[in-house]
Amino acid sequence: MLRRREFLISWLASVLIAVTLVVGAPGRAHAGEFEEGAKNFIKAMTEDAISMLTVKDIKRFERARRFRTLMNKNFAIKGIAKFVLGRQWRKASDEQQEEYLRLFEDLMVITYSDRFEKYSGEKLIIKGAEIRGEKDAIVHTTMVKANNATKPLMVAWRVRGKGETFTIIDVMVEGISMIMTQKSEFASFIKQNGGKLDALLKELKKRVQDNS
Repeated sequence: MLRRREFLISWLASVLIAVTLVVGAPGRAHAGEFEEGAKNFIKAMTEDAISMLTVKDIKRFERARRFRTLMNKNFAIKGIAKFVLGRQWRKASDEQQEEYLRLFEDLMVITYSDRFEKYSGEKLIIKGAEIRGEKDAIVHTTMVKANNATKPLMVAWRVRGKGETFTIIDVMVEGISMIMTQKSEFASFIKQNGGKLDALLKELKKRVQDNS
């Protein structure tokens, strides 16, 4: 079922609205320019989320609008959507692709934006970053609940850089990739419904409508 990832979504929503504290990378005196850029990108994103989305008395539609802006600015949402659909993307008609991209974005907005109302002072501590390949960096962070109420959560952000521009292409919560989890669930759902993409589109539309 598509809802199996909800426990990860709850944690990730908390991470996205956490206060950011920057500390040095363990065992490394001077981080490279790319690593520093990636860490600063994650720091700026979470600070933007706090200022934009945790305002008291903000209307639901306004929070959703602001979240959509934040998401499209910082996440490679179209690329993520295409990746999680896998080979079905290449098989889809232009109309199906267009509908899928719209529904995927709408679902992400609806899934996450309402959770920002429940912010309770979580802190995201940036531990360091490491280069992966020629374009990517993994930014390692720890999310701490207020008053250390629960065990710290390890979150790694896969960031892709181009010049001075960075975008998030994956988030790994306790080692579990969000996009790989989503990809597996979409593939399983389509398989269980006779390999029909329209079945997934119908399900996504239902979830968007049920939560709007």
